[in-house]
Amino acid sequence: MSANDGDMKMRVIVMEGDETTSNAPKDVCCDYTLDGSVDIKGSPAVKGKSGGWLAGGLILVNQGLATLAFFGVNVNLVLFLTRVLQQSNGDAANNVSKWTGTVYMFSLIGAFLSDSYWGRYKTCAIFQAIFVLGLGLLSLSSRLYLIRPVGCGTEHVPCEPHSGAELGIFYIALYMIAFGNGGYQPNVATFGADQFDSEDPSEAHSKVSFFSYFYLALNLGSLFSNTFLSFLEDEGNWALGFWVSTAAAATALLLFISGTLRYRYIRPTGNPVGRIFQVAFAACRNWKAGVSPGAETLYESDEKADSGGRKLLHTEGFRFLDRAALVGPNPKLATCTQPRDPWRLCTVTQVEEVKSILRLLPIWLCTILYSVVFTQMASLFVVQGAAMRRTTRFPGFSVPPSSMSAFDILTVAATIFLYRRAVCPFVARLTGRRTGPTELQRMGLGLVLGAMAMATAGTVEHFRKGHATAAMSSDLHIMWQVPQYALIGVSEVMMYVGQLEFFNGEMPDALKSFGSALCMMSMSLGNYFSDVIVSAVTKATAVRGQPGWIPADLNEGHLDKFFFLLAVLAIADFAVYLVCARRYRSGTVDDRSDGEEDGMAGQVVAAPV
Repeated sequence: MSANDGDMKMRVIVMEGDETTSNAPKDVCCDYTLDGSVDIKGSPAVKGKSGGWLAGGLILVNQGLATLAFFGVNVNLVLFLTRVLQQSNGDAANNVSKWTGTVYMFSLIGAFLSDSYWGRYKTCAIFQAIFVLGLGLLSLSSRLYLIRPVGCGTEHVPCEPHSGAELGIFYIALYMIAFGNGGYQPNVATFGADQFDSEDPSEAHSKVSFFSYFYLALNLGSLFSNTFLSFLEDEGNWALGFWVSTAAAATALLLFISGTLRYRYIRPTGNPVGRIFQVAFAACRNWKAGVSPGAETLYESDEKADSGGRKLLHTEGFRFLDRAALVGPNPKLATCTQPRDPWRLCTVTQVEEVKSILRLLPIWLCTILYSVVFTQMASLFVVQGAAMRRTTRFPGFSVPPSSMSAFDILTVAATIFLYRRAVCPFVARLTGRRTGPTELQRMGLGLVLGAMAMATAGTVEHFRKGHATAAMSSDLHIMWQVPQYALIGVSEVMMYVGQLEFFNGEMPDALKSFGSALCMMSMSLGNYFSDVIVSAVTKATAVRGQPGWIPADLNEGHLDKFFFLLAVLAIADFAVYLVCARRYRSGTVDDRSDGEEDGMAGQVVAAPV
């Protein structure tokens, strides 16, 4: 069955479901989406009555409120651990790093459940409910048990010690928040993209734009947390700040559920892990096949793909895996009279799903080092700012070092607006590509800008240390940090938005949420590797009585050298990325008209079923 036949079959089913007679106009099918999405009743989704920017807008507001709630806890968690739970700075920093990394690790669980069994809507709703319950428990326990005496938790008034049971409740709440947010995040971006039909040119363009607005909503939500909630909690109003986060998360959940009848849904496709192992096992069984797989017939079913998504055409590369679909000298193995054993014979689509993941891995690995650069904004940038002059013209008010991240968020908002309104149209006129620069190009630019941000931070630190006096850490004002925050803001739009679009577009239909989870995993591993690099540099430089590059008193160290080191590593990573990006070849679904697009190598002969 050809791709066109498959589309015609779908269209006939759609018209029958609408009780349309055989004399119905041929373009009736155009009222329905062509990407396989359905409505809440399981019927093909109708354009104009489902999806689009109305459904997408609800998801954007949901994301903004959920991010506000999450960062209402995350932004000052290290201060809560030191002031309220009386942990040391080192223990608190390690606990926050582990907790943040765990949030992103939980994204794999959410992606697996979404792609395999629950679907994106159900997964988002369940994990958001866990998120709200965790925030509620944290707020309640803080009010009843942790903030004692009343008014404690400020910079000058620590709280009383707590019992093991009270600490247990706190950590249960904290990891419920991590579990809920981690399971929800990789699915909501993909679910929002599902509201736009990739087979419709106008909706496909909106689908690309959605990821930019999604990242903008994320940053606007964190802006409120980094300013208002940060100030509220810094003044000791921890319970009030947590209750605000709980209210925001509950409102986000209600808004999400309110769009149930309007959303478009993609059915779950079964356990992808099993399909991957089947390909590996079948390829190993055919290890001793006497001929090259490219010279033999490869098996593809005439029915719908095993994963439930669109079929994929055969591509070159990873040819060993083609042996999993190798029919061999006995074509009767693939006939209807003999059931196919998926552990002996896999479909071409199943093999290409595994190839898609393997092709993406080198690109993904190159993004991890960028996350190491990005995470410095929440750690060493703040330490650097604390050692600078922070006074203002307003007596009694100084600039909080952590609030400088507001310049990153404002830069993100401005970059997304200018990119969509000015850069994309300009580049489209030059290249003829409607969406402007490719995702791979933008991710590479993000790496370069990240290196520039580290070089700028190192330069600022060099001059900060040069302006240091005995009376104060430095008379260089904290506003000199604005350029490095701005460069990070532009770079993260290029990297993380491009990464979301790229992984969502390149992953097979059955693994879309897993693609979003990979983005979060790169952030998680970036946090872990940042700790490893900082520890290694500290150990290597603190020898023979020297304080090392990153001591408690920055004036005795060389933080500038550490920033320059990260800039060099980022440039080296960019060089590797260029090689990987140039060698990358995309897979191709079977309903594309241009067989040579994206480096497609050609279609194999499929054995009939």
